[in-house]
Amino acid sequence: MENTNLKTPADFLQKILGKPVYVRLHSGIYYKGTLACLDGYMNIALENTEELYEGKVTNSYGDAFIRGNNVLYISPA
Repeated sequence: MENTNLKTPADFLQKILGKPVYVRLHSGIYYKGTLACLDGYMNIALENTEELYEGKVTNSYGDAFIRGNNVLYISPA
């Protein structure tokens, strides 16, 4: 039985490119920003970025680059 509604991670990432996302790091810190680009190593570039810890904004950045090995997950904002 084949399910044609299955999506690959690449499909998901293409869908959220250019849109607001949350990025959670292994350290528990979240970043919220517009997903500008990412590569095969999950290195992420965000625009209009806010750093959140325990639900509170702790810093704001214009652009931010997050190294892929620190990323736990990415979700739409």
